[in-house]
This record gives sequence, C-alpha cells and structure tokens, in this order.
Amino acid sequence: MQNEEIKNEMPENESVPTENQVQEPEIKELSLEEQLKESQESYKRLYAEFDNFRKRSQKEKSELLKYAEEGVIKQLLPVLDDFERAMANNEKTSDVTVVKEGFQLIYNKMSKTLQDRGLSAVDSQGAIFDTEFHEAITEFPAMEESQKGKVIDTAEKGYTLNGKIIRYAKVVVGK
Repeated sequence: MQNEEIKNEMPENESVPTENQVQEPEIKELSLEEQLKESQESYKRLYAEFDNFRKRSQKEKSELLKYAEEGVIKQLLPVLDDFERAMANNEKTSDVTVVKEGFQLIYNKMSKTLQDRGLSAVDSQGAIFDTEFHEAITEFPAMEESQKGKVIDTAEKGYTLNGKIIRYAKVVVGK
C-alpha cells in the first residue's frame, strides 16, 4: 500500500526505483601515493601562504617603525619654526626681557605638545629615593636627619611616557 501512495504522489512519467535499480554513489578511493602527493601539495601551499604573510607582516612592521615618529615630528615643527623666528628676532633686539619672554613662550609650547603626547616629568625634589624612578649619581651628607635617603638635588629630570619610565631622574641623595 505504501508503494501505491508513493506512486500517487510522484508524477506519472517517473517511476519508483526498485532496490536493484538504486545505485550506490561512486566512492573514489585514492591510493596512498596520491594521498601523500595531495597532502604535500597542500602543505606547500600552506607554507607559501604563511611565508607571504610573514614577509608582509615584517614589511608592515618596518613601515610602522619608520614612520612612527611622524606624528610627534609634525607637532614639533611649529616649535622649530618659533625657534627660528626667535633667533632671527634676537639679532635685531637688545631688550633682554623680550628675549626671555620669547624663550618662555617657546618652552611652554613645546612642553604642552609633549604633554599632549603623554610625556610627564618625574617630580623628584625632596622625594624618597626610589630606584624605580631615580638614578643616584652621588650621595651627599644630609644637613638634616629628615633628608637622609631623600633626593637633595636633581641633576637631570626624569620622564615617563604614558606611565612608562623613559628616562630616570639623575639625583643627589642624602646620606
């Protein structure tokens, strides 16, 4: 009865295949040598792709390093222009206060530019000596007991860039 239902559902020009008429899908069996060749070719393609990726990544990295400073340099160019104008004006003026004001303005502009890029000075004067931030260039006898182990003088400021020390402060420590 099921065959009759199937025949009723099927179009008239098609017939239901019998078990003898059903063909199994062809299974393509590859010899071990063919499988090995296929695997080797696949490996070679994959290795070539990886090698190309590695070369491309290395090229991109070198380009990035080559032009990494571009942003900072572009921001410092106006400061350089200001220095050039100041030097030209310094030869024309005899008023020392104008020269001092000009240099102070240029210093402030440069300092602001560097701070905007994440640079900050390490405040060392009077701080407890810390090897994480300071480099002791010498020890000096402290005038007071409270100055022992603390920074008495700063020979060179230290700086951090986005929280990372890029230059240790060179300091004189009281002993």
